[in-house]
Amino acid sequence: MAQRPQRPSPLTDNTLLSRLRDWRAARESEMTGDGLDDDVVEMPDPRAIDLVLRAGELLLASGEGTEAVTEAMLSLTVAFELPRSEVSVTFTAITLSCHAGPENMPITGERVVRRRTLDYFRVHELHSLVQEAALGQVELEEAIARLRAIKAARSPYPNWALVTGFGLIAFSASLMVGGQLFVAAAAFVATVLGDRVSAAVAKRGVAEFYQMAAATMLASSIGVALLWASSALDLGLNAGAVITGNIMALLPGRPLVSSLQDGISGAYVSSAARLLEVFFTLGAIISGVGAVAYTAVRLGVDMDLDNLPTAGTSMHPVVLIGAAGIAMAFAVSLTVPVRMLPAVGLMGLTIWLVYALVRSVPVGGLADQAADHVPPVIGTAAGAVVIGVIGHWLARRTQRPVLPYIIPAIAPLLPGSILYRGLLQISLGDPVAGLLSLSEAVAVGLALGAGANLGGELVRAFQRGGLAGSGRRHRPAAARTRGGY
Repeated sequence: MAQRPQRPSPLTDNTLLSRLRDWRAARESEMTGDGLDDDVVEMPDPRAIDLVLRAGELLLASGEGTEAVTEAMLSLTVAFELPRSEVSVTFTAITLSCHAGPENMPITGERVVRRRTLDYFRVHELHSLVQEAALGQVELEEAIARLRAIKAARSPYPNWALVTGFGLIAFSASLMVGGQLFVAAAAFVATVLGDRVSAAVAKRGVAEFYQMAAATMLASSIGVALLWASSALDLGLNAGAVITGNIMALLPGRPLVSSLQDGISGAYVSSAARLLEVFFTLGAIISGVGAVAYTAVRLGVDMDLDNLPTAGTSMHPVVLIGAAGIAMAFAVSLTVPVRMLPAVGLMGLTIWLVYALVRSVPVGGLADQAADHVPPVIGTAAGAVVIGVIGHWLARRTQRPVLPYIIPAIAPLLPGSILYRGLLQISLGDPVAGLLSLSEAVAVGLALGAGANLGGELVRAFQRGGLAGSGRRHRPAAARTRGGY
């Protein structure tokens, strides 16, 4: 009588942790003398080595953080029994080494990431593959076939939806900072046109820095033209919201969070590279917007510092809808799976509510003086910590990657209006105030990244393990530099 095929064990914490305990025991035995002298080890399957390298390469190229890529690759080495494996992941290169005992030469493979395309749909599918493989639910042949299918899979959104989602970030941000519906529509058009110009320049082989600068210059020119028309015809439009919306759409939230995450986890080379990427992107935005603002001021366009677009700490329904809209539009532009969009929208609303509530708390007031309020940096950090906790909790509960939750959710607090104010102050001849505003924008951005990562650390402190044993006791960055643990 033929045996019935055994059903795979369900994806639960108990089964995952049981496999991780076996992995930890094997790793610890390899570090002893007995383990190193054991030469009864099969040579690794070259197909498994290729699978691990290609999966890591696709994860890194699609926008995943260095630590998560390392965890995923180590999990696959456990799943497909690659002996004594070591993984090294940097910003652009991935290395895997296996050593089948002292009688055999070590085998080392490397992949280089030459092209990056943010695609959280692929990140989600790859994480599912890694989790199932770590639990022994996927054989090598099936894993190879699934990896090929994931790499060749089409985005869940058509191209026009991705372009529209990018424009909707600017639309929602413009509404959020006080732009009227017409201004928000202009911001949508300006951002979409800027994106198309950037794509056209990219096809010519121009560097990404100049692509970003070209996009911001076009969108800012449309905003300045609308500002001039509003002033000349006395239309009363808050046209500066066009520029603010475009800046919000272009600010590098993903590399900012990833850079701080890599630094906290001990991947300092990747962290420095990602942080440099952030500052180059900021430099491109500042160059494009600053050039247009300076030219507009010299041509006599009335750019008033007293009426700059900002949402302040408002909880008006339009502002709340704008915050949720920015998060969801950002998620669409990053190809976050459709079923995750409602949660992302709620998280975008939550981060704004926390920010506004914290900033509205009066501090430092005297009996005869009006109290000051919490500065933007602290309110931003508080909102980011809450989002970090929620995002990591949701990712753990749903067995999904965390970045598709966190990156879009922090978008409502990206410092677009602060950055615009600083550039305008410099253009109007007040460089000291302008540099202070730019410094504040950088501080707010760093508070966003650090707060989101702190929320993740709070969740990690109470979890029992990660995919490859990277819980609270098995994380390289958690080892103390003085003494033991």
